[in-house]
Amino acid sequence: MKAFSVFRYPELSSPLRGTLTTKSVLCFHPRTQLCLPRKLFFCQAKFDGSFSTRVVPPTLLAAEKEEAKAVLALFLKKQGLSKAVAARTINKSDLFIQHLVSRLHSVHKSRYLVGRELTTLEIRDALIPYLESLLEEHGSVLVDVVENFPKPPVKEKPAVPPPPPNPTTDSKKLKAMSQVSGIGPAGNFRPHILYLIELGMDIEQIKGITHRFPAFAYYSLEGKIKPVVEFLLELGVPKSDIPIILTKRPQLCGISLSENLKPTMKFLENLGVDKTQWAKVIYRFPALLTYSRQKVKATVDFLDELGLSKESIGKILTRCPNIVSYSVEDKLRPTAEYFQSLGVDVAILLFRCPQNFGLSIEANLKPVTEFFLERGYSVKEVGTMISRYGALYTFSLMDNLIPKWEFFLTMDYAKSELVKFPQFFGYNLEERIKPRYARMKASGVRLLLNQILSLSGNDFDNALEKKMKKMLVDRNISNSSDDLQSDMEK
Repeated sequence: MKAFSVFRYPELSSPLRGTLTTKSVLCFHPRTQLCLPRKLFFCQAKFDGSFSTRVVPPTLLAAEKEEAKAVLALFLKKQGLSKAVAARTINKSDLFIQHLVSRLHSVHKSRYLVGRELTTLEIRDALIPYLESLLEEHGSVLVDVVENFPKPPVKEKPAVPPPPPNPTTDSKKLKAMSQVSGIGPAGNFRPHILYLIELGMDIEQIKGITHRFPAFAYYSLEGKIKPVVEFLLELGVPKSDIPIILTKRPQLCGISLSENLKPTMKFLENLGVDKTQWAKVIYRFPALLTYSRQKVKATVDFLDELGLSKESIGKILTRCPNIVSYSVEDKLRPTAEYFQSLGVDVAILLFRCPQNFGLSIEANLKPVTEFFLERGYSVKEVGTMISRYGALYTFSLMDNLIPKWEFFLTMDYAKSELVKFPQFFGYNLEERIKPRYARMKASGVRLLLNQILSLSGNDFDNALEKKMKKMLVDRNISNSSDDLQSDMEK
């Protein structure tokens, strides 16, 4: 049996998704409910047994589908799926994505009735708990539920034997692990294992490296491991950092010093890397020395395209060498375009805080932007805030921005003060913001927001004392004026 509903969608606008105008949409749409054995799945996510289809402008609907895909992809990756597997699952799950969008329409029905668009945060808050409930119910077959929606999952599946192990791969790993664990003729570990232990590595660390990269077990002590370690020590790398570097990138020990490592370092120095900072650069991102020149050059060319000078590019590579690991077309360029849409000078932002370009647009950047837009700031003001304080987008919403915002609302400052001083979010709430604000309130004076937080301890004390003295002088002058006026009247 089919029924029909009518929905008129008023005018919408969004600073981030462009402007969408639909004066009036009149449409008839059938209600449909799928009934399945033991479990009900609805194409529209209204789980009280009823169903409602609302007509949403196509542009907004498409945007919501992309948001739902992003949330689902993030959720699947958190469950241990690789990026490629998560993407394949989403490509097979159009009906489930539509189901998620319909759930949004049901959960936030009142928002649609007044024609307001959902924010990224609202979409995540609506979908994540639902996905978690599905995971709790279906466990390891969740991917089947998603891909085969609305068909019910088969609860009792015949046991499927795991794929046969690859004899060659397994054999190599077993042999490599035996090289690590084996005892030499003298009754000790092999020389290269003893050397690594002397550097501060424990046997479990070495086993972990070997499991990930079996070739490491076969590197000779004198021919590969020791020369690289000694070279790193000569560069100023502390001995205590060597185990961390080798754990991050054991392949370094397999690279020729004369033919690869040193020429690569010279190439990077010519691009602007500070040669006096190699110890820090390698510790931060040892994989930099294993990338091809073409890969490094692609990143440098993109930075040059943004208008960064050679000197600035060198400083970025020195401070944040892992930027080379990001794909130009899949990561750097889309992120640059996103910040440009906020009116940000991308070259300046990238120089000040290149870490922003390693963040996910959907999972990290958009939620922060939406957070400030929801609190009454304009896109231009958000752009100004990130321009003035590049680290703003690197903070956690739940652990940082929200708690500090809630306390800010009690501080009796105009919201515009955060546009002037977004660095507020970079100070510790319990150890800096609250104590200093309490001291200012107790003194009975008022300082600028940046004075409360950015001044050193002594300068803050002096600023309070100076304000208090001025307040006393002003009060005495006011009292004297009142007394004079009173005498004149007499």
